[in-house]
Amino acid sequence: MSSETATASAKTVRTFVIDKAHSEATFQVRHLVTRVRGHFTDLSGTISHDSAGPERSTVSFTIAAASIDTGTPDRDAHLRSDDFFAVEKFPVITFQSTRITKKDDEHYDVTGTLTIRDVAKELTLPVTFLGAAKDPWGNDRLGFETEITINRKTFGLNWNAALETGGFLVGDDVKISVSIQAIGQ
Repeated sequence: MSSETATASAKTVRTFVIDKAHSEATFQVRHLVTRVRGHFTDLSGTISHDSAGPERSTVSFTIAAASIDTGTPDRDAHLRSDDFFAVEKFPVITFQSTRITKKDDEHYDVTGTLTIRDVAKELTLPVTFLGAAKDPWGNDRLGFETEITINRKTFGLNWNAALETGGFLVGDDVKISVSIQAIGQ
């Protein structure tokens, strides 16, 4: 890459930070005969967005594991315990991108490392770019969303209880949805 190309590319790169008030990380998992839904209330991160070449962008985010909220305080306390997230030992869940592949103008495969309970696994998130806009206060904003299903046991979330009728109390597959609105810096 010539220095002229590098300079032009550097001018198209801008940092955006996750707007916590307009972003969310939710999940759902089978529990007995239904699904339990919840979310994490503390999500932060940055996007280094290259408008001339979005595939050269990067994303990283952190979720405070203790911010888990299913609307049931006893269940949330159990999820924070060593049986699940062990938030005292492993306070954060992180994702750091390593590669972005453009599928079309709105869809990207974002490959990176997801770390839960200090277990790091590479995975690919199917990301939809929802658009760019200027808010009423003149701030540039970007929107993205993704949804993926992971096996919780892959990340050391192994606790379960056998049922008298057979099977287990908690399902292994967890559906995760992340919706991010980021604000330009």
